[in-house]
Amino acid sequence: MGNFESSVKVIPYSQERVYNKLSDLSNLEAIKDRLPQDKVQDLSFDSDTLSFSVPPVGQLTLQIVEREPCKCIKLATANSPIPFNMWIQLVATGEEECKVKVTIRIDINPFMKAMVQKPLQDGLEKMVEMLAAINY
Repeated sequence: MGNFESSVKVIPYSQERVYNKLSDLSNLEAIKDRLPQDKVQDLSFDSDTLSFSVPPVGQLTLQIVEREPCKCIKLATANSPIPFNMWIQLVATGEEECKVKVTIRIDINPFMKAMVQKPLQDGLEKMVEMLAAINY
């Protein structure tokens, strides 16, 4: 079992506003154009499901499995070569400011962990930076 955590980023919007936008995955339409086409392809989503293709990994589908209002959005893979869980955690730091962190828990052996650690960590950092840059 391996846990990978992004750094913590500050978002200049209220925790409730950020949660409301991120807890409905169809709102990701706003950031679709910011994603690098060489890294993320075939992006599609509805309110609970996000599907995309990542070369060379393949097709991934994430589904929201739990919403803890204003604090946490938990996702799990519905389709993935390697099953994993992901949490988007939000903490209020002021009326119009909150912090965000993304965590992935993946069940892999030590050999695989050594191979995926750097690209997974890089992906998490890009994801949390993108979440911090959204206009909520």
